[in-house]
Amino acid sequence: MRIVVIGGSGLVGSKVVKLLGEHGHDAVAASLETGCNVITGEGLDVALEGADVVVDVSNSPSFADEDVMRFFTTSTENQVAAEKKAGVRHHVALSIVGCDRAPDSGYLRAKVAQEALVEKSDVAYSIVRATQFFEFGKAIADSATVGDEVHLPPVGFQPIASEDVARLVGRTAAGSPVNGVVEIGGPQRYRFDEFVAAALKRVGDLRRVVTDPQAPYFGQVLADGTLVPGERAELGTTTYETFVQAMSQR
Repeated sequence: MRIVVIGGSGLVGSKVVKLLGEHGHDAVAASLETGCNVITGEGLDVALEGADVVVDVSNSPSFADEDVMRFFTTSTENQVAAEKKAGVRHHVALSIVGCDRAPDSGYLRAKVAQEALVEKSDVAYSIVRATQFFEFGKAIADSATVGDEVHLPPVGFQPIASEDVARLVGRTAAGSPVNGVVEIGGPQRYRFDEFVAAALKRVGDLRRVVTDPQAPYFGQVLADGTLVPGERAELGTTTYETFVQAMSQR
């Protein structure tokens, strides 16, 4: 099966390409590095020639509200148009758990808009909503930093390793379209503020985590269940402790 991975040179995309290749698929990366621009459309038709499946794990270079909305809507529209010409049978989009429960976040609104375009296209699809990645811990802390304090709410948090995301996205791509949403998350649930505080302490970061129920997460004040998947979610197998141990050995 020929599977084209949009954003295939990035953190998750490169892992998806590698794992699919190891399982016998003709998996190829399509990204700016390979001459494929999903915003202008340059190189997109060529990249999708002969593709059976397209996996979109691309991300916006800017998180500003207008920029991120423009990126996800334009790139998805261009991909769908190219997929119809190429006869692609399955579109897999990586999204975020809780995006439909966070209307005040510009980034998450853009993911909802992306999902809507995928759903209304004529291409069979699967949307994989993942929880936050272990690898994004520092970026999350930085976004919530005020002075030398990190303001975070005491809500549920169930992060996942990018390796597990790649495995579950790859398995979805190799399977039949679900024409709906699949949720994936990490194997353990934490409290958001406590998890980040422990992570910062582990790396010697002296910033103090302040528990603040009204602290926004990328513009959204969170309810307890906003960031955690439902009961039917598929869970990764990599614990945070295992992830940390593996990182320390690199």
